[in-house]
Amino acid sequence: MPKVTVIGNTSWGNALSGLLTDKGTAVTLWTRSEAEAEESNQGNHGYSFTGDIEEALNRADLVLWAVPSHKLRENVRQASNYLTDSMILMSAVKGLEVDSCKRMSQVLGEEIAPHLRGQICVVSGPNLAREISQGLPAASVVAARDRGLAERARELMESPRFLLCTSDDVVGVELGGALKNIVALAAGMIDGLGLGDNAKGAFIAWGWTEAVSLGTALGARADTFCGPAGLGDLIATCASSLSRNHYVGYELAKGRSLADISSSMPNVAEGVAATRAAHQLGKRRGLSLPVVSMVHGILFEGLSPSRALLQFRQPAESRL
Repeated sequence: MPKVTVIGNTSWGNALSGLLTDKGTAVTLWTRSEAEAEESNQGNHGYSFTGDIEEALNRADLVLWAVPSHKLRENVRQASNYLTDSMILMSAVKGLEVDSCKRMSQVLGEEIAPHLRGQICVVSGPNLAREISQGLPAASVVAARDRGLAERARELMESPRFLLCTSDDVVGVELGGALKNIVALAAGMIDGLGLGDNAKGAFIAWGWTEAVSLGTALGARADTFCGPAGLGDLIATCASSLSRNHYVGYELAKGRSLADISSSMPNVAEGVAATRAAHQLGKRRGLSLPVVSMVHGILFEGLSPSRALLQFRQPAESRL
């Protein structure tokens, strides 16, 4: 029986753990402390928890990180001494590191031994954790530079209710998962202001055009943004009431501060950090990203959502 170690006692980490357990995989979920592990082990999860990282990683075939983006580097460092070249190392984190603007596979690669970097892959797609935990079907993309590695990861993770395809476009799959959260923030703001689905549809189209523009400038393939890790994830995140990023945008439009919203949420809305990173990446590349700039202004520069949205104008060269 294959063994998977999930790092991250998050809603996403637990959803993936349950999904893999139902498939018949032995799953160990690493928690931040033994006390947290002991408490979690009291529940009827079907998989085990431990606060001992060496125990968690012992004989793992797949190590899967499902933590907030700002915690990934720290969590990889804690695991790095126990990783071996027989393990597949997977990021299931949809975000960008704020200070470095790096993708999660890049962060992972910097914190492990160089000879293990060829074992890195990523998974992304329309994966609302609550739906997966409820047993509803979903699909995703597993990406690695080596298609053979992606295929091995797919075989370990795929099940009748979790369909997977493979790709060698790691950049596109990761950026699709990160940048759609920025668009979802804007979609939530439009819903919060009651501006209607016509306006929301236009902003989603404009925002996704910017995501493709930035993604291809950073080395992604444009067609990746049309697949499950791109357009599929975008639709789910912009439309669902389960989307944390849509929720943040909605609440901002209702007049709450970002600090108040964030402190009241049990989980992280990755679009906030992704907006700051994408804004910087766009400036470095000399790209015009008006939707990203607008969301950045609302989040970090004190712009009013209502004024920013109602006065928004696309540059002539990028109008549809």
